[in-house]
Amino acid sequence: MQQVEDSDILKKFEDEQTRNEAFSLLLKKYQQKVYWHIRRMVLNHDDADDLTQDVFIKVWRNLSSFRQDSQLYTWLYRIASNECITFLNKKKAKQQVSLDDLSEQLTSNLNEENYFSGDAIQKKLQQALLTLPEKQKLVFNMKYYDDMKFQEISDVLGTSVGALKASYHLAVKKIEQFLLSND
Repeated sequence: MQQVEDSDILKKFEDEQTRNEAFSLLLKKYQQKVYWHIRRMVLNHDDADDLTQDVFIKVWRNLSSFRQDSQLYTWLYRIASNECITFLNKKKAKQQVSLDDLSEQLTSNLNEENYFSGDAIQKKLQQALLTLPEKQKLVFNMKYYDDMKFQEISDVLGTSVGALKASYHLAVKKIEQFLLSND
């Protein structure tokens, strides 16, 4: 099946008759990418599933006002990233836990087999990522897992390319230190 262009999706979404079809095409094209972007931030499948639904509800409600001054996936990633940050901040505040305690809790989720199916190396990498500040984790995930260019990440996060390169470099150094100290 050939990949549908974003411009075709947006054009179909404008027409009331083809709006549902357009949204279905958008889901097919982006739902899995958005899910994994979120999952790498929150680690828990159920939370990632809920947040993915929340993201696409927002997309459905706001797609008609999408200004197209960025690419569609950039807009989706921005919404997903903001939803993740909001979710983690609410979770931290609701449970009145420090960021370290929240990281510990996420690590315990990671250790439960039904939430993580990777090998030992991937598990260690995920534990290292939990030690990073949210922004560094976002930048690392987008660069490492999603193979996004710094300019694309800049469009999503609204941060300069230079600052993102610095964040990525710091994240890599912290991950290296974590992996070396936890052998």
